[in-house]
Amino acid sequence: MCIIDRYLLVQFIKSFLIFFISFTGLYVVIDSFNNLDEFLRYGEQTGRGAFPILIEYYTPRIFTFFNMTGGILTLIAAMFTVTWLQRHNEMTALMAAGITKERIVRPVIIAVAFIAVLGALNREFVVPEYSDALSRNAQDWLGESAKQLQPKYDNLTDVLISGNHTFANEMRIEAPKFRLPRSQPGVGTKLNADNAFYKPAEGDRPSGYLLDNVTEPENLAEVSSLFDRDDNVFVMMPKDYSWLAPNQCFVISELTFEQLTASREWRNSASTWALVSALRNRSLDFGADVRVEIHSRLTQPFLDMTLLLLGLPLVLKNDNRNVFVAIGLCGVVVILFFGVTMASRGMGANYMISPALAAWFPLMIFVPFATYMSESMRA
Repeated sequence: MCIIDRYLLVQFIKSFLIFFISFTGLYVVIDSFNNLDEFLRYGEQTGRGAFPILIEYYTPRIFTFFNMTGGILTLIAAMFTVTWLQRHNEMTALMAAGITKERIVRPVIIAVAFIAVLGALNREFVVPEYSDALSRNAQDWLGESAKQLQPKYDNLTDVLISGNHTFANEMRIEAPKFRLPRSQPGVGTKLNADNAFYKPAEGDRPSGYLLDNVTEPENLAEVSSLFDRDDNVFVMMPKDYSWLAPNQCFVISELTFEQLTASREWRNSASTWALVSALRNRSLDFGADVRVEIHSRLTQPFLDMTLLLLGLPLVLKNDNRNVFVAIGLCGVVVILFFGVTMASRGMGANYMISPALAAWFPLMIFVPFATYMSESMRA
């Protein structure tokens, strides 16, 4: 059986790699042609040529593509492997020797489990390393384009952070307008400036936003630092801190630049620990969609295995040797499975059900069916 195990593993890995390379290559070719002008311009602008830009742009996206398609591609590869075995009557010969279907496909199931774990490790440790690159599209690869800033509250200090545009390459807010929670002596409720730069914590200085060339209030150099209701400094003034220029002030905030300009791409590329840390950040107030995302990260490997155990018995039960019928069965299972999964997560994100239930509900529905259908493999 070790020979048969190796044979099946080779067939499965070949099928998986063919599908993954084909779909990935198709995605890269179509997307690169649609954005070819931008890549050529970036190549001329940086003086390195377009090819290095293409590699830098699509390398992180290949890792995310693996996470997006891993579950489907492993199911397709497993079904093709089993169908290929049946097509050449190898399954019949093995079963005639007294070997059960479950034992025959065991190496394929183990390989799918390994890929599911690999996908989880990729999502937690590899993709987060490229979070900055994944947050930029082809039209703003260098981060120089201005993006509209949606006003956001720092829930820790109740400061409303707004402005005209943001620039990712400088972590800069153009024409920032910071609104204080209440009127302050000598300041009022407004802090306006030409630019604001996010500065991470360094030494004794906490993280926050450096407002440069402050236009309001006009007498900034004469104003003392501002304190919140708990007598903690939340706006540093040049009168009390010598490292600030007379026309600068520093607004303390645990709201990072990425979180301030948070997009769907950032949430998808962040690790689970980063999302949990963001929920614990007192300056942030994420909705239920982030909580659903966290729970979904935990259930994803189990969902991949459940999808396999839903699709694989369909081929084994009917002794189907037609590859195209296998594709059709796979398509029906995938559509139904992902339809329920997406609907459940959508309800969780819209507060119709709890985030935990939204992530675990598909397993509650499909695991009993997968268990029942997998009984046919033990024959």
